Amino acid sequence: MTTPPTPQAPSQRHAPAGPYTSPIPVRRATLGDAIASEWTKIRSVRSTMWTLGVMIVLLIGIGLLAALVVNAVDSDLGSTPVLSLGFFGVLLGSICVITLGVMTIASEYGTGMIRTTLTACPSRARVLGAKAIVFFLLTFVITTVTTALVAVLQTALIDGAAPSGGEWLQATVGVGLYIATLGLLSLAVGAIIRHSAGAITIMIGVVLLPLVLAMFMFTDSLADLRLALFQYSIPSQLSAFYSTSVAESGPSGWDPLWIMLGTAAVAMFCAFVTLDRRDV
Repeated sequence: MTTPPTPQAPSQRHAPAGPYTSPIPVRRATLGDAIASEWTKIRSVRSTMWTLGVMIVLLIGIGLLAALVVNAVDSDLGSTPVLSLGFFGVLLGSICVITLGVMTIASEYGTGMIRTTLTACPSRARVLGAKAIVFFLLTFVITTVTTALVAVLQTALIDGAAPSGGEWLQATVGVGLYIATLGLLSLAVGAIIRHSAGAITIMIGVVLLPLVLAMFMFTDSLADLRLALFQYSIPSQLSAFYSTSVAESGPSGWDPLWIMLGTAAVAMFCAFVTLDRRDV
Protein backbone atom coordinates (compact mmCIF):
# COMPACT_ATOMS: atom_id res chain seq x y z
CA MET A 1 0.00 0.00 0.00
CA THR A 2 1.42 3.36 -1.08
CA THR A 3 2.01 5.87 1.66
CA PRO A 4 0.47 9.27 0.81
CA PRO A 5 2.95 12.17 0.59
CA THR A 6 3.42 14.20 3.69
CA PRO A 7 1.82 17.62 3.26
CA GLN A 8 4.28 20.51 3.38
CA ALA A 9 3.83 23.64 5.32
CA PRO A 10 2.88 26.77 3.35
CA SER A 11 6.22 28.32 4.26
CA GLN A 12 8.00 25.37 2.61
CA ARG A 13 5.86 25.34 -0.55
CA HIS A 14 6.33 29.08 -1.21
CA ALA A 15 9.83 29.57 0.02
CA PRO A 16 11.35 32.67 -1.64
CA ALA A 17 14.00 31.91 -4.25
CA GLY A 18 17.49 33.31 -3.85
CA PRO A 19 18.77 36.26 -5.92
CA TYR A 20 19.24 35.37 -9.61
CA THR A 21 22.57 36.16 -11.18
CA SER A 22 22.63 36.25 -14.97
CA PRO A 23 25.57 34.44 -16.60
CA ILE A 24 25.66 37.21 -19.22
CA PRO A 25 27.87 40.09 -18.08
CA VAL A 26 25.91 43.30 -17.67
CA ARG A 27 27.53 46.51 -18.91
CA ARG A 28 26.46 49.90 -20.16
CA ALA A 29 25.67 50.19 -23.85
CA THR A 30 28.19 52.18 -25.86
CA LEU A 31 28.32 53.89 -29.23
CA GLY A 32 30.02 50.77 -30.60
CA ASP A 33 26.95 48.70 -29.67
CA ALA A 34 24.69 51.19 -31.44
CA ILE A 35 26.93 51.12 -34.53
CA ALA A 36 26.86 47.30 -34.57
CA SER A 37 23.06 47.37 -34.30
CA GLU A 38 22.68 49.90 -37.12
CA TRP A 39 25.11 47.97 -39.33
CA THR A 40 23.05 44.82 -38.79
CA LYS A 41 19.85 46.67 -39.68
CA ILE A 42 21.14 48.44 -42.78
CA ARG A 43 22.75 45.35 -44.31
CA SER A 44 19.84 43.04 -43.55
CA VAL A 45 17.23 45.21 -45.29
CA ARG A 46 16.65 44.12 -48.88
CA SER A 47 15.95 47.65 -50.11
CA THR A 48 19.49 48.67 -49.11
CA MET A 49 21.00 46.09 -51.42
CA TRP A 50 18.69 47.06 -54.28
CA THR A 51 19.36 50.79 -53.87
CA LEU A 52 23.12 50.42 -53.68
CA GLY A 53 23.06 47.89 -56.51
CA VAL A 54 21.20 50.33 -58.77
CA MET A 55 23.68 53.06 -57.84
CA ILE A 56 26.64 50.87 -58.79
CA VAL A 57 24.99 49.91 -62.09
CA LEU A 58 24.33 53.58 -62.89
CA LEU A 59 27.87 54.68 -62.06
CA ILE A 60 29.56 51.92 -64.02
CA GLY A 61 27.03 51.62 -66.84
CA ILE A 62 26.64 55.31 -67.68
CA GLY A 63 30.33 56.04 -67.17
CA LEU A 64 31.35 53.18 -69.42
CA LEU A 65 28.69 54.06 -72.01
CA ALA A 66 29.90 57.67 -72.16
CA ALA A 67 33.48 56.48 -72.67
CA LEU A 68 32.44 54.06 -75.45
CA VAL A 69 30.44 56.75 -77.27
CA VAL A 70 33.30 59.25 -77.09
CA ASN A 71 35.77 56.59 -78.22
CA ALA A 72 33.57 55.65 -81.19
CA VAL A 73 32.81 59.22 -82.31
CA ASP A 74 35.90 61.20 -81.41
CA SER A 75 38.56 59.91 -79.05
CA ASP A 76 40.22 63.32 -78.84
CA LEU A 77 38.64 65.26 -76.00
CA GLY A 78 40.98 68.20 -76.34
CA SER A 79 41.17 70.15 -73.08
CA THR A 80 38.25 68.27 -71.51
CA PRO A 81 39.47 65.98 -68.70
CA VAL A 82 38.91 62.29 -69.36
CA LEU A 83 37.66 61.71 -65.84
CA SER A 84 34.86 64.24 -66.36
CA LEU A 85 32.88 61.55 -68.22
CA GLY A 86 32.14 59.96 -64.85
CA PHE A 87 30.05 62.97 -63.83
CA PHE A 88 26.88 61.75 -65.56
CA GLY A 89 26.71 58.46 -63.70
CA VAL A 90 27.54 60.05 -60.35
CA LEU A 91 24.80 62.67 -60.74
CA LEU A 92 22.16 59.99 -61.36
CA GLY A 93 23.64 57.71 -58.70
CA SER A 94 23.28 60.49 -56.13
CA ILE A 95 19.49 60.03 -56.34
CA CYS A 96 19.97 56.50 -54.98
CA VAL A 97 22.11 57.82 -52.13
CA ILE A 98 19.48 60.44 -51.31
CA THR A 99 16.77 57.78 -51.24
CA LEU A 100 18.79 55.46 -49.01
CA GLY A 101 19.73 58.31 -46.66
CA VAL A 102 16.10 59.24 -46.12
CA MET A 103 14.95 55.63 -45.78
CA THR A 104 17.64 54.84 -43.20
CA ILE A 105 15.66 56.70 -40.55
CA ALA A 106 12.29 57.67 -42.06
CA SER A 107 11.36 54.04 -42.76
CA GLU A 108 11.60 53.29 -39.02
CA TYR A 109 8.96 55.92 -38.35
CA GLY A 110 6.74 54.47 -41.07
CA THR A 111 6.95 50.92 -39.70
CA GLY A 112 7.02 51.85 -36.01
CA MET A 113 10.46 50.29 -35.59
CA ILE A 114 11.71 53.56 -34.12
CA ARG A 115 9.92 52.70 -30.84
CA THR A 116 11.93 49.50 -30.52
CA THR A 117 15.14 51.32 -31.45
CA LEU A 118 14.67 54.05 -28.84
CA THR A 119 13.57 51.53 -26.22
CA ALA A 120 16.78 49.55 -26.72
CA CYS A 121 18.86 52.75 -26.86
CA PRO A 122 17.14 55.68 -25.13
CA SER A 123 20.00 58.04 -26.03
CA ARG A 124 18.69 59.67 -29.19
CA ALA A 125 22.00 61.36 -29.93
CA ARG A 126 23.66 57.93 -29.92
CA VAL A 127 21.03 56.50 -32.28
CA LEU A 128 21.36 59.38 -34.74
CA GLY A 129 25.15 59.33 -34.50
CA ALA A 130 25.33 55.58 -35.11
CA LYS A 131 23.06 55.83 -38.15
CA ALA A 132 25.14 58.71 -39.53
CA ILE A 133 28.46 56.89 -39.05
CA VAL A 134 27.30 53.61 -40.59
CA PHE A 135 25.58 55.28 -43.53
CA PHE A 136 28.46 57.68 -44.24
CA LEU A 137 31.14 54.98 -44.22
CA LEU A 138 29.08 52.57 -46.33
CA THR A 139 28.25 55.19 -48.95
CA PHE A 140 31.77 56.63 -49.02
CA VAL A 141 33.45 53.26 -49.54
CA ILE A 142 31.07 52.09 -52.28
CA THR A 143 31.12 55.42 -54.15
CA THR A 144 34.90 55.78 -53.97
CA VAL A 145 35.60 52.23 -55.14
CA THR A 146 33.05 52.46 -57.97
CA THR A 147 34.22 55.85 -59.23
CA ALA A 148 37.83 54.63 -59.16
CA LEU A 149 36.86 51.60 -61.27
CA VAL A 150 34.99 53.83 -63.75
CA ALA A 151 37.95 56.21 -63.96
CA VAL A 152 40.34 53.34 -64.74
CA LEU A 153 38.05 52.05 -67.50
CA GLN A 154 37.63 55.49 -69.03
CA THR A 155 41.34 56.27 -69.13
CA ALA A 156 41.97 52.85 -70.69
CA LEU A 157 39.38 53.40 -73.45
CA ILE A 158 40.12 57.01 -74.35
CA ASP A 159 43.45 58.38 -75.48
CA GLY A 160 44.26 61.69 -73.91
CA ALA A 161 46.36 63.50 -71.39
CA ALA A 162 46.98 61.34 -68.33
CA PRO A 163 45.12 62.73 -65.29
CA SER A 164 47.28 64.12 -62.52
CA GLY A 165 47.30 62.76 -58.99
CA GLY A 166 45.14 65.64 -57.80
CA GLU A 167 42.56 64.97 -60.50
CA TRP A 168 42.45 61.30 -59.56
CA LEU A 169 41.99 62.21 -55.89
CA GLN A 170 39.16 64.64 -56.57
CA ALA A 171 37.36 62.32 -59.01
CA THR A 172 37.42 59.39 -56.57
CA VAL A 173 37.90 60.30 -52.90
CA GLY A 174 36.53 63.83 -53.33
CA VAL A 175 33.40 62.62 -55.09
CA GLY A 176 32.96 59.84 -52.52
CA LEU A 177 33.15 62.31 -49.63
CA TYR A 178 30.76 64.73 -51.31
CA ILE A 179 28.15 62.09 -52.15
CA ALA A 180 28.37 60.55 -48.67
CA THR A 181 27.93 64.00 -47.09
CA LEU A 182 24.95 64.64 -49.38
CA GLY A 183 23.54 61.37 -48.04
CA LEU A 184 23.99 62.66 -44.48
CA LEU A 185 22.00 65.74 -45.44
CA SER A 186 19.26 63.42 -46.70
CA LEU A 187 19.36 61.43 -43.47
CA ALA A 188 18.96 64.64 -41.46
CA VAL A 189 16.01 65.75 -43.59
CA GLY A 190 14.44 62.32 -43.13
CA ALA A 191 14.79 62.65 -39.34
CA ILE A 192 13.19 66.10 -39.41
CA ILE A 193 10.32 65.29 -41.81
CA ARG A 194 9.76 61.69 -40.60
CA HIS A 195 8.04 60.82 -43.88
CA SER A 196 9.88 58.95 -46.60
CA ALA A 197 8.11 60.30 -49.68
CA GLY A 198 8.07 63.88 -48.41
CA ALA A 199 11.77 63.88 -47.45
CA ILE A 200 12.86 62.29 -50.76
CA THR A 201 10.83 64.87 -52.70
CA ILE A 202 12.44 67.71 -50.75
CA MET A 203 15.93 66.38 -51.39
CA ILE A 204 15.33 65.89 -55.12
CA GLY A 205 14.13 69.49 -55.20
CA VAL A 206 17.27 70.63 -53.38
CA VAL A 207 19.43 68.85 -55.97
CA LEU A 208 17.63 69.81 -59.17
CA LEU A 209 15.41 72.83 -58.52
CA PRO A 210 18.10 75.60 -58.32
CA LEU A 211 19.58 74.59 -61.67
CA VAL A 212 16.17 74.27 -63.34
CA LEU A 213 15.04 77.66 -62.02
CA ALA A 214 18.23 79.34 -63.18
CA MET A 215 17.77 77.99 -66.70
CA PHE A 216 14.51 79.95 -67.09
CA MET A 217 15.54 83.25 -65.53
CA PHE A 218 15.98 85.29 -68.71
CA THR A 219 15.51 88.86 -67.44
CA ASP A 220 18.51 91.04 -66.67
CA SER A 221 17.16 91.97 -63.25
CA LEU A 222 17.52 88.33 -62.19
CA ALA A 223 21.03 87.92 -63.62
CA ASP A 224 22.78 87.91 -60.23
CA LEU A 225 20.33 85.40 -58.77
CA ARG A 226 20.61 83.24 -61.88
CA LEU A 227 24.41 83.20 -61.62
CA ALA A 228 24.29 82.33 -57.92
CA LEU A 229 21.90 79.44 -58.56
CA PHE A 230 24.14 78.14 -61.33
CA GLN A 231 27.28 78.43 -59.21
CA TYR A 232 25.97 76.83 -56.02
CA SER A 233 23.61 74.22 -57.43
CA ILE A 234 24.58 70.69 -56.46
CA PRO A 235 25.26 69.54 -60.06
CA SER A 236 27.63 72.49 -60.49
CA GLN A 237 29.39 71.75 -57.20
CA LEU A 238 29.72 68.10 -58.13
CA SER A 239 31.16 68.92 -61.54
CA ALA A 240 33.86 71.01 -59.85
CA PHE A 241 35.51 67.77 -58.71
CA TYR A 242 35.99 66.91 -62.39
CA SER A 243 37.56 70.31 -63.20
CA THR A 244 34.42 71.30 -65.10
CA SER A 245 31.54 73.45 -63.94
CA VAL A 246 28.14 74.58 -65.12
CA ALA A 247 29.18 78.20 -64.42
CA GLU A 248 32.52 79.75 -65.24
CA SER A 249 32.91 81.08 -61.71
CA GLY A 250 31.91 79.76 -58.32
CA PRO A 251 33.21 77.00 -56.04
CA SER A 252 36.16 75.05 -57.38
CA GLY A 253 38.59 72.43 -56.16
CA TRP A 254 37.58 71.18 -52.72
CA ASP A 255 35.30 74.14 -51.95
CA PRO A 256 32.06 72.23 -52.71
CA LEU A 257 32.98 69.65 -50.07
CA TRP A 258 33.35 72.30 -47.36
CA ILE A 259 30.02 73.86 -48.38
CA MET A 260 28.25 70.50 -48.21
CA LEU A 261 29.93 69.62 -44.89
CA GLY A 262 28.72 72.86 -43.35
CA THR A 263 25.20 72.37 -44.68
CA ALA A 264 25.06 68.76 -43.48
CA ALA A 265 26.38 69.74 -40.04
CA VAL A 266 23.63 72.34 -39.60
CA ALA A 267 21.00 69.87 -40.81
CA MET A 268 22.26 67.13 -38.46
CA PHE A 269 22.12 69.55 -35.52
CA CYS A 270 18.52 70.45 -36.39
CA ALA A 271 17.73 66.75 -36.74
CA PHE A 272 19.14 66.03 -33.26
CA VAL A 273 17.16 68.88 -31.70
CA THR A 274 14.00 67.68 -33.44
CA LEU A 275 14.56 64.05 -32.47
CA ASP A 276 15.30 64.97 -28.86
CA ARG A 277 12.27 67.21 -28.36
CA ARG A 278 9.64 65.26 -30.24
CA ASP A 279 7.74 62.34 -28.90
CA VAL A 280 7.94 59.13 -30.92
